[in-house]
Amino acid sequence: MADGHSLTLRAALDKVMSDEHADVVREGVAAFVAELMEAEVAQQIGAELHEKAPGRATHRNGYRSREWETRAGTIELEIPRLRSGSYFPSFLEPRTRAEQALVAVVQEAYVNGVSTRKVDRLVQQLGIGSMSKSAVSRLCARLDEQVTAFRERPLDGGAYPYLWLDAKIERVREVGGVRQKCLVIAYAVHESGRREVLGLDVGECETEAFWRDFLRSLTARGLSGVRLCVSDAHEGLRQAIGKVLGCQWQRCTVHFLRDMLGHVQKAQQPLVATALRQIFAAQSHDEGRALLADVAERLEHAAPKVARLLVDAEDELLAFLRFPRDHWTKLRSTNPLERVNREIGRRSDVIGIYPNDAALIRLAGALLLEQSDEWLVGRRYLSQESLAQITSDTNMQPCLQEDKNKETRELTAA
Repeated sequence: MADGHSLTLRAALDKVMSDEHADVVREGVAAFVAELMEAEVAQQIGAELHEKAPGRATHRNGYRSREWETRAGTIELEIPRLRSGSYFPSFLEPRTRAEQALVAVVQEAYVNGVSTRKVDRLVQQLGIGSMSKSAVSRLCARLDEQVTAFRERPLDGGAYPYLWLDAKIERVREVGGVRQKCLVIAYAVHESGRREVLGLDVGECETEAFWRDFLRSLTARGLSGVRLCVSDAHEGLRQAIGKVLGCQWQRCTVHFLRDMLGHVQKAQQPLVATALRQIFAAQSHDEGRALLADVAERLEHAAPKVARLLVDAEDELLAFLRFPRDHWTKLRSTNPLERVNREIGRRSDVIGIYPNDAALIRLAGALLLEQSDEWLVGRRYLSQESLAQITSDTNMQPCLQEDKNKETRELTAA
């Protein structure tokens, strides 16, 4: 059987080489993978093409076309179909964990009958419509093992001065209907200057209890040395940060600006936006406080609610100005996380509705695992020299301790 395939492949390659107008590399690859697919199908069903074998598992049932993007160019594949079962070429196996997780979730949704029309079309393009539940379970188990190890790994390699917390709402199917679940993610900058994804979880909603348990799980794994936590202004999250981490909190200025624009008329929005951005562009903490007071006074008559909210949020909006100047653009908002969030959202758009919580964690976890690996081997996010200023700057220490004591008093009073 092997000799026959070798002769057929050699003949195909000889034909390609003899054609002076052929793209030799691309056509050579196409000829090779075509014979490879025939060999794999023959091995799977126990019979060669047109061979009459009594012990064969099934029969061929034509071909389906699919484009394959390679470095040699686009190759039109004719993938063999089977009357029962399915065949998927080994060289088309998704190469990354994130791609595997996406396919696994699509498969899981499909075989459990909870897929949307969009997913139905996708599985036909992927050729996984007849994937068995046992095959899906094996793939999911392999991915879940990697994601679980990533989520539960110890964080005992030093301090994490900066921590970002974010949440995304995703739709998950449960008994009785579809519910909105909260996917929470923790990112941090290590004292070495490299970014890292610390953890993720799925909960019913963004309650203080849920955030508190999530943060405690991070500290139990070794999270320490957090000097500033950046997030949006969800009250439950803010309370959890104060009780578990006890560090300075930076409210995302982008979220704050967006919220303030919702409190004024459309004609007033350019004025309010320009005034607030002026505050966040301050060159020192004292200048920021002075600008904030001036802007609040100017907005007192035109937008009194914005002025009041601005004064109330002074400490949490200007916290980033007490840290090294080189870090300001990265600390004043959660924008550094937006690209990763878009990647998760792009895959969620494909899924539509996750079949269960485990599928959501599997896909997000696989993507975040790869992102964290990329960050760890890539360029440093912040320099070690600038991070060293956080602990060496004696002027910063009293400010941080004063804010921590103030927040503790407020929480106690509440």
